[in-house]
Amino acid sequence: MAMAEFGFTLHATDGGARRGTVTTGRGDIATPAFMPVGTAGTVKGLYLDQVKGAGADIILGNTYHLMLRPGAERIDRLGGLHGFIGWDGPILTDSGGFQVMSLSALRQMSEKGVTFKSHVDGAIHEMSPERSIEIQGLLGSDIQMQLDECVALPTDAETMKAAMELSLRWAERCRVAFGEQPGKAMFGIVQGGDDEKLRVQSAEALKAMDLKGYSIGGLAVGEPQEVMLAMLDVVCPILPAHKPRYLMGVGTPQDLLRSVARGVDMFDCVMPTRSGRHGLAFTRRGRVNLKNARHAEDHRPLDDEMNCPASRTYSRAYLHHLIRSGEMLGMMLLSWHNTYYYQWLMAEMRRAIEQRRFADFSAETEAMWEAGDIAAL
Repeated sequence: MAMAEFGFTLHATDGGARRGTVTTGRGDIATPAFMPVGTAGTVKGLYLDQVKGAGADIILGNTYHLMLRPGAERIDRLGGLHGFIGWDGPILTDSGGFQVMSLSALRQMSEKGVTFKSHVDGAIHEMSPERSIEIQGLLGSDIQMQLDECVALPTDAETMKAAMELSLRWAERCRVAFGEQPGKAMFGIVQGGDDEKLRVQSAEALKAMDLKGYSIGGLAVGEPQEVMLAMLDVVCPILPAHKPRYLMGVGTPQDLLRSVARGVDMFDCVMPTRSGRHGLAFTRRGRVNLKNARHAEDHRPLDDEMNCPASRTYSRAYLHHLIRSGEMLGMMLLSWHNTYYYQWLMAEMRRAIEQRRFADFSAETEAMWEAGDIAAL
C-alpha cells in the first residue's frame, strides 16, 4: 500500500482561527492540535494508551535527550522510536537546539554547528544541521525540525539578528540533508526574538524555501504573553495558508486559545504533565491547586463533566492526600487529567471553528477561567 503524502488540508476558518488536517504517512492529525511531550520516549507518568485515549493524534520526542540516552543508532537498531516506545501514530522530533541552549554547561556555536557538553555524563558532542537531520532520521520521526539557534529573551538586537541569520543558513542545509522523504516533512523555524523586522525577514526567507511546514520558535522563553502574541500577529499572515504552522513550546490553555485565534495550528508543551507532578490541575474553571487545604475533606471530583477517570472518579480529598503525601499515583492522575483537558480544549476549539463561533467560544472559555473553581465546601 502506498504511503500517504505529507500535506495539509484547510477545512474551515473563523477569523484568524483555522481548522485543518495534517496528513502524514503514519496517520492524520486534526488541527488545531496539541502534542504531548514525550521527551525521552515517554510522556511522563502516563501510558501511551492513556495519551491516545485522551485524543492525541501525535506526540513529540526530543532529539537532544534521545541522542544522549539511549542513542539514536541504538533506537534505529531497535526498530525506530515508534517501535521502541510502542506508538503507531505520527511523532514530531525537535532538533535539539533549544536543549543545547538551556541545558548544556558548555556550548560553542560556529557556522559548522554547535559543540556542547552533555548534561548527563559531561561528554563532548558535535551537532551540525546535517547531523541533527541524520539523528531524527534514525529515530524515524514523521515531522523533523531544522537545527536553529534559540536565544533567551530579553537579549540585545545584535545577538537576535546573528542567531536568526545563522538559523536561516542552517535551515537551508537541513532542507538539503532531509531531501525527499515520502510521508514525512521537515519544518523550518522562524526566529528573530521580539524584533518584528527580524521576524518578518526570517518568515519571508523560510517561505521562499518552500518547506512543508513552518514553526515559530524562540517564544515562551521569558517574554510576556503580549509580546508572543504580537510576534504571531506579524508572522502568521506571512506564512503560506496551505502549510501547517507550529508554535513551539507553548503553553498555558490561554496561550493556546489566543494563539489559535491568530492562526496557529500545532503546539507542544511539558506544562500538562509537569504541572500535574506538582499538584496543579488545569480545568474548565481555571487552575486548581490540589495542595491547598480547602480540598482536604472535599468528596467531589475534580471535574465530573470530563470523560476521564482521573477527573471524575477520584475525590479532591483523595487527590489532595496523594499530592501532599508525595505519592506517585497523585502525580500520575493529575498528569492524566491535564493531558485529557488539553485535548478536550483543542477538540472544542476545532468544533467552534467549524461552527464559526470561535470568538464566542473564546469569550465563554476565558470567562469560565476568570470565574474560578467551584466554591469550597
